Amino acid sequence: QLQASGGGLVMTGGSLRLSCAFSGGTFSRYTVGWFRQAPGKEREFVSSRKYSGSTIYADSVKGRFTISRDITKNTVYLQMNSLKPEDTALYYCAASATIITSTMTSAQAYNAWGQGTQVTVSS
Repeated sequence: QLQASGGGLVMTGGSLRLSCAFSGGTFSRYTVGWFRQAPGKEREFVSSRKYSGSTIYADSVKGRFTISRDITKNTVYLQMNSLKPEDTALYYCAASATIITSTMTSAQAYNAWGQGTQVTVSS
């Protein structure tokens, strides 16, 4: 099970840190990713961290977002800096124990999803 939290309302240029708490499995063996969906748009990939430690980011967030893991807390974080209005969306975390590197950006590769946390960036 996944529980996403940390969303909120911020001004352009502000920061937020999203958390994804994981339970019900061996956390160290899971790849955890973040996706987002804005109103009227399809869900899109944001970032993912493989269990091995490798990370990947969407071009739109590179240099601004950082994904990390605290294995002692079974939690993955998404630190979001320099936020822009176009980052406004419902953010979801997702996990998979069987994902391969080439599919880390695909929502279909993840088989466990959190409930989403809203991020709103005002201009």
